[in-house]
Amino acid sequence: LRAMAAALEGALREAAAALERGGEAAAAALGAVRAALAAAGGPAALGERERALFGAFLRSLAQAPRAARPEGVWQSCFLEGPPGLALCVLLEALASPRSVRLGPRRVLEQFVQEGRISAVMWEVCQQQAQAGSPDLQEALLNKIVCLPDHVSNKLQGKNPPVFFPQNYFPFLGGAVIQVLQRISDSLRGGLDCSISFVSHVLGKVCVHGRQEEILSVLLPRLTDLTKSDCIWQRICWRLVECVPDRWMEAVLLGFVADVLSRLLGNLVVKNKKAQFVVTQKVLLLQYSHTTAVLQNLLGYLSLDSLRRALLIKVLLELLETWGSSSAVKHSPPEQQQYISKAILICLSHLKEHEIESCREELLTSMMEGVKCHLDSSLPQIRCLGMIVAESISSKINTDGPVLKFQVKVIMKFMSEILLLFSPHPILLPRTYVCAGSFPFVWITGEGKNIYTPQTNSYLYFFYSDDDLIPYDMSEDKELKVKAPVYIRDCIEVLAGSEDVDKWETTVKALESLVRKNPAATREVSVELAKILLHLEEKTFIEGFGELRQRAQVAVLTTDPIPVAKYLTSQFYSLNYSLRQRIDILDVLVLAAQELSYPKSHGKTKHSGAQKPCIQLLPGSDSSKDWRRIVDERIKSKTRRFAMGRSQVEVAAVPNEFSSVAGHFFFPLIQHFDRPLTTFDLLGEDHLVLGRLVHSLAILMYLAVNTVAVTAMGKALLEFVWALRFHTDSYVRQGLLSCISSVLLSVPKERLLEDMTEELLETQSWLGDVVEKDPDGDCRRLALQNLLLMENLKKKLKAVPS
Repeated sequence: LRAMAAALEGALREAAAALERGGEAAAAALGAVRAALAAAGGPAALGERERALFGAFLRSLAQAPRAARPEGVWQSCFLEGPPGLALCVLLEALASPRSVRLGPRRVLEQFVQEGRISAVMWEVCQQQAQAGSPDLQEALLNKIVCLPDHVSNKLQGKNPPVFFPQNYFPFLGGAVIQVLQRISDSLRGGLDCSISFVSHVLGKVCVHGRQEEILSVLLPRLTDLTKSDCIWQRICWRLVECVPDRWMEAVLLGFVADVLSRLLGNLVVKNKKAQFVVTQKVLLLQYSHTTAVLQNLLGYLSLDSLRRALLIKVLLELLETWGSSSAVKHSPPEQQQYISKAILICLSHLKEHEIESCREELLTSMMEGVKCHLDSSLPQIRCLGMIVAESISSKINTDGPVLKFQVKVIMKFMSEILLLFSPHPILLPRTYVCAGSFPFVWITGEGKNIYTPQTNSYLYFFYSDDDLIPYDMSEDKELKVKAPVYIRDCIEVLAGSEDVDKWETTVKALESLVRKNPAATREVSVELAKILLHLEEKTFIEGFGELRQRAQVAVLTTDPIPVAKYLTSQFYSLNYSLRQRIDILDVLVLAAQELSYPKSHGKTKHSGAQKPCIQLLPGSDSSKDWRRIVDERIKSKTRRFAMGRSQVEVAAVPNEFSSVAGHFFFPLIQHFDRPLTTFDLLGEDHLVLGRLVHSLAILMYLAVNTVAVTAMGKALLEFVWALRFHTDSYVRQGLLSCISSVLLSVPKERLLEDMTEELLETQSWLGDVVEKDPDGDCRRLALQNLLLMENLKKKLKAVPS
């Protein structure tokens, strides 16, 4: 061996001298180096001295003029020499002048294409088994994982295609498989080697965001190799176990559930970092992962008896978070949806004896969680509470009665989870339809078809009546009841008539009668408003709520001041339900909108015009209506320069809301902080507070150009400042809408002169909301307000003093 090493040293010195002469002498000298290297036993047999000499030789070869490098021979010295040295020297040579680096660039491309990257990793694995240099191994790790970046930096973006990330990392995945195969062969041959370096390569590639590219090659191959080979299973377990803790999460999230047991074994039981990632970080501290990732990780926990204890532990921790009123109030809806999905997937994996062992904990968590979810002002949060509670109830009460809510809304993402939760095809006795701002899915009673309409609207479900035989009503004749002609007749019928048909006809005719007889309505307006506020449905009338509301709006617009005084006084009175208080707010807003819109030919445009309105349906969100108003106002304030036909201007008419705006607004804002025996806006009745805040925002917007607008704006800013730290996100959204309303409605001169201090304080608060508020809608609205303020500053600066 000494003689061979000495021969190699002599050949290297002669080759270095021959490179200066070039020609046939250089070719002969390089051939002698290759022969001496082969005789010495290849790169693996070199000692530290020989490796240092060979590295110096490769550097001189890479820097040699093109004429001094015999074509076809000098490339072989890099491809056949020590792979780690060759890679480092080639990367260094890329920084040389363009005329010199062209050769090394082509050799580096050939180096990668011929699989020498796997040779670099195998060389390090052998060195690790013999306690090689940690610094060299760290340098090689960076060069292998970041090779596309290194090449791009040296070549200033002019990479050969093999160094494109989408091409290089799948190639690197194949190289990892080759190294693992050599490790497998070594183990079967009784030789020691280390897998740690390969684990480091895998972890660093995944944490750099190239998880999909490398695992798309690795996982299918490892899945096949571990099917019936216990050595390969041990190699895979060690491959992931040796990944450093800081990269463990990125690797784990790339695996799929049906092979996790074979590839990872009981890693989560042995490795605390892996256990923390799977059971805590992914499930409780993050919420950006897909449903497939949740299925993968929770399915992995359920596939082994040792890991099932962790599955139950995870479920109880998820339910503890789900049932925390603080978490429901302060965490974003997206995170609550994520936790709900994880809970349902966990429940689907539980067995009967496991449910029995934690039945009491499940029941307690269900009762606490459903209460705080139903207390939420957001419809999607209430929906989540109902769905999860029903799922838990069906699991813990298999023989007895289960929890069922009369009205259910299912969002698109929850329909997917319900299918996962049920081990059999869903056969529902009723049709479920989702509502809200989500695209919805509806599941038919046969449980066969699931489809997504392309609209967003509120719909109701009804129990299936397919088994009922309809009555033959072909001979029936409809009894017609004459509609009332006078307003006082309507009052008599609505106040105490027992004739159901007459009562129904009166309800349907009342709105048009009020609008046709304004003088007669003014004589009894308050009395009629009181009757309508307390009116209950005696018999089923389709759209009864809308008919009653339209009649209330007609009365209020006909005689605004006395009726507004009555309604606003009743809003803070005793013995009213929350529904009635919300009805008062809706009527005030709808009437204000009608009064502020122009009339056409003596008739209001309420019947046909599509203008913003408060929706009647359960869980309707007037904030969406408000945002549309704000967006339209911003659009109208935006200047556009374009060619084409000019729009026809609407004739200017008086704003009827101008003289009565204060009667609608100020009584509502006065007593919000005074709790009553049955009504506490600042306490448990935060749903009504949210509707009040949104209603005030709309009234403020509609008061633009009125005399009272400045006083209204100042009062509204003080109101917002008092409630700015409210825990309910729906209330905070309304407060931010109020800020937008003030900025858009109050003249900019009045804002500057009368509200400077309030605006500065508000601006500071808005900055905090943008940075810290957990609700995405709140952050968006706060940013919109900051932009409005900035635009206001620019306009004020542009006005000459």
